[in-house]
Amino acid sequence: MLRYWIFFIMSLTVSASEHLIYIGTYTRTTGKGIYAVRLNGETGELSTPELVATTPNPSFIALSPDKKHLYAVSERDTLAVPFSVDLSTGKLIPDLVQESGGKAPCYLMVDGTGQALIVAHYHEAIVASLPILADGSLGTPVSVIPHHGKSVHPTRQEAAHVHSANISPDSRHVIVCDLGLDKVFTYKLDAATATLTPGEVPFVATAPGAGPRHSAFSPDGKFVFVINELNSTLTCYRYEANNGTLTALDTQSTLPADWTGESTCAEVKVHPNGRFVYGSNRGHDSIVVYAFDRATGKLAPIDYTPSGGRNPRNFNLSPDGQWLVAANQNTDSLNVFRVDATTGKLTPTDHSANVPLPVCVQFAN
Repeated sequence: MLRYWIFFIMSLTVSASEHLIYIGTYTRTTGKGIYAVRLNGETGELSTPELVATTPNPSFIALSPDKKHLYAVSERDTLAVPFSVDLSTGKLIPDLVQESGGKAPCYLMVDGTGQALIVAHYHEAIVASLPILADGSLGTPVSVIPHHGKSVHPTRQEAAHVHSANISPDSRHVIVCDLGLDKVFTYKLDAATATLTPGEVPFVATAPGAGPRHSAFSPDGKFVFVINELNSTLTCYRYEANNGTLTALDTQSTLPADWTGESTCAEVKVHPNGRFVYGSNRGHDSIVVYAFDRATGKLAPIDYTPSGGRNPRNFNLSPDGQWLVAANQNTDSLNVFRVDATTGKLTPTDHSANVPLPVCVQFAN
């Protein structure tokens, strides 16, 4: 046993030229939980994935600002699962699990002060907040806010469905996408007490049937990009940090004009330089690239790159903006793309790795 653990720790050791990546998965096939993989920062090569935590359906994971703690949902259950992180080895050390405030948590995020965890619950349409204690463990939920209603899609919008909760860079507000209501909500966040209250303008409505899913802030915190799952569009909003209000500036399709098949959107990310925005298409199985004009808030689609597999549920950019890693859920694959910081375009590489049902990509460094 001692020899096994020595090998395990050494195999995950991360050098200065490598990125450590954690992968959240569904465990309904052969997967066991959270995996770790190393990306070579010079070549884009991926190491063999290692299982670092056995936990059921960690379909979304998030790191604390200091990267000392990792939190996972347990989708299909009611739990938020905390871990301590050893960045030198990639090892995860489990802590006591906590009720997340509702069934089927699907998204979670830690605020910038490291004091509050916000959790979105899809099926029960609840957004909840939990305090993070000094040792990184979780307290019981403080705010548990249900959404009610429906929209126009007969099967996907028969009820409210809270799909994500994205905390502003200054930790003063939380942007919540409700796919079932066609609304993007703003909540005020008191990070010190982990308390949520409705924003000054509680929500903005999207186009009927849009299905807002995930959001991403621009690096300067002045814009929010919302990817709409059902009608395959991306909307740019101006964000007012003083009161959290959102003003729609532009909406563009995520698909080529000549596409006629079925497709839905999943993830949205912004390049660290703020000039490009990326979104994933499931069905078209691609990553769309937009050029973003900060002066006007306009988006211009410039490229559609095949994701390297089927159903790109999630993807992420390396902190230096040089690499994009796409998680293709239906082909059990991670695929690496080189990012051109001047044009924003993606170049596929030959580098990939196999992980069962990968659905979340989080860079630790």
